[in-house]
Amino acid sequence: MSKSADSLDKLRDLPSDELRNALARVRDEVFRLQLGRHTNQVTSSAEITTKRREVSRILTVLRARELTLETQGAGRKSKSAE
Repeated sequence: MSKSADSLDKLRDLPSDELRNALARVRDEVFRLQLGRHTNQVTSSAEITTKRREVSRILTVLRARELTLETQGAGRKSKSAE
């Protein structure tokens, strides 16, 4: 399984309130990285992209729960289980 699929499964296992806390934390990290980029203190600009994608994953899971398309812990089924 890929690294992003593993992280997505971990996000799906978290309760919604913890996801919201993680969202706030990651958004703060993105802000700090962007601020560091403008002051020439960030060594890896790729980390900003990674964090922004993490924000997107969290928002996607939260939105799916709002639409009742997904519940906590409802990860993807593997092809062998179908």
